[in-house]
Amino acid sequence: MNEERYGYRVRQALNHGLKDISPASSRRLEAARHLALSRQKQAAPELVLASQGASTAIGFGSNRPGGQPHPYLRQALAVAALLLGMWIAFYWHSVQYVTELEEVDSALLSDDLPPEAFLDNDFFEWLKDDSSED
Repeated sequence: MNEERYGYRVRQALNHGLKDISPASSRRLEAARHLALSRQKQAAPELVLASQGASTAIGFGSNRPGGQPHPYLRQALAVAALLLGMWIAFYWHSVQYVTELEEVDSALLSDDLPPEAFLDNDFFEWLKDDSSED
């Protein structure tokens, strides 16, 4: 049974039992109800951050009952931020790699070695041994 139907049945049972209550008891119950309502804590006004109000104004909120935002909006924004971060890291890494290659190429081209020296297999071994010492 869902909650609305259960609440409806409880209300009907209470309304049905109203006929059996004496007028004096009814007045005492009404006075107790008013007393309880007067003692009930008043809800403090909620503080809302400016960014939350602005998000509703620019379309991030929704017109759903209770003002709940779309359920998957935060997850979608988190995934988008993660993908953007990964793309930036990949781009930055590739720029550094190209810069290192440019430095090596310019150092090799500015050297006084003849081009035939680059074709020698011993030269590559020497480069590997020299770069491993750094």
